[in-house]
Amino acid sequence: MPFLIYGLWIVLAILLLAFLASNIVIVPQAKAYIVERLGTYKCTWNTGLHIKVPLFERVARRVTLKEQVVDFPPQPVITKDNVTMQIDTVVYFKITAPKLFTYGIESPMAAIENLTATALRNIIGDLELDQTLTSRDIINTKMRSILDEATDAWGIKVNRVELKNIIPPAAIQESMEKQMKAERERRESILVAEGKKQSAILVAEGEKEATVLAAEANRLAKIKEAEGEAEALLTVQKALADSIAMLNDAAPSEQVIKLKSLEAFGAAADGKATKIIIPSEIQALAGLATSLKEVITDPKTCLLYTSPSPRDCS
Repeated sequence: MPFLIYGLWIVLAILLLAFLASNIVIVPQAKAYIVERLGTYKCTWNTGLHIKVPLFERVARRVTLKEQVVDFPPQPVITKDNVTMQIDTVVYFKITAPKLFTYGIESPMAAIENLTATALRNIIGDLELDQTLTSRDIINTKMRSILDEATDAWGIKVNRVELKNIIPPAAIQESMEKQMKAERERRESILVAEGKKQSAILVAEGEKEATVLAAEANRLAKIKEAEGEAEALLTVQKALADSIAMLNDAAPSEQVIKLKSLEAFGAAADGKATKIIIPSEIQALAGLATSLKEVITDPKTCLLYTSPSPRDCS
């Protein structure tokens, strides 16, 4: 009998400990618990250890405080120029007030989806097709502003809204592809023409530089040639001056000078001159040279000397 009583007390103690442990709540990081007492909001538990009153208090909702991402399915929208397209959006939001998120609206995700579709239709309705395709940033900014203002009463902060896909009708897609192909071909033609233009410019510049270099080389060659001729002329003149100086130093007689003059005229009349004017002094010297030549070539000819005793030429 005592063992039965001890066993009963042990079981009761275990049940009591289990009951108390079930009322000890640990809230993890980035979480918030909404606590109600007798069906009425009591408080919000943040990260840490908490104890609830058994039977009177309960955790009504566990709310995550991390940033969440919701990808909504494509929505049909009509542009200003009556083009129907499919657009799907991605919304990044964060719960900032767990109490408002719990008690502010019944289905927050459904409300955000409907609000996103409505805002998207209103914005796209004011834009034409081309503007819709090229104004993603403007659309994203407007939608974020509208959603953030509307969800503020629900304890939700909308951080970003992104247009994931913009799908126009098949016919418009085909025409857009043709337009893009034509644009690529036009750019290709422009690039080819620009390349040919640059090539022609480079070739012309190369020929121009080659012509300039050739002219410069010809000019330098002529300068060198003229400098060579001038140097040669200076050398000849110097040699002539040196020879004249040497003749002056030797003090030649008048007869030698006349003989050298005769040799110079003989060289000048070497079959090329048609008329030569010879000074009288050189003419007398020429007659004397002719007489000497006849004496040397004809032994019968004798020279007459003025001497005290006549000589016989035989």
